[in-house]
Amino acid sequence: MADRSLRGIRLGASSLQSEEGVVFHERANHTYVCTQCGRETVMTFAADAELPEAWECRTCGAEAVRRVGDTVVEIDHSGDKVARTHWDMLMERRTIPELEELLEERLALLRARRGAEADARLSA
Repeated sequence: MADRSLRGIRLGASSLQSEEGVVFHERANHTYVCTQCGRETVMTFAADAELPEAWECRTCGAEAVRRVGDTVVEIDHSGDKVARTHWDMLMERRTIPELEELLEERLALLRARRGAEADARLSA
């Protein structure tokens, strides 16, 4: 009996639900202009949504800022954190003279080990 009810229907190809009685939320289009290539991207958001000031450009990946009317929204980047590199974090813990001293210690250890290995090879 279950075989007959599915006859003629392609499973997964189409939905059996209809949009009858569905009320869609109000939407608004907003334009973002790329700061690098100048491309305009129109994004659709809910009318009451909090809009992001910046969006990623679809073509070049640079920052695109929101345009309101004929003016472009200014974004303040002064509070943004700058990414720290491994060198920056190392320099927070050590000074250059300390690093040079550590380097000399490690090189002396390696040279001593290499010398001991060479002596072991010669005696064998």
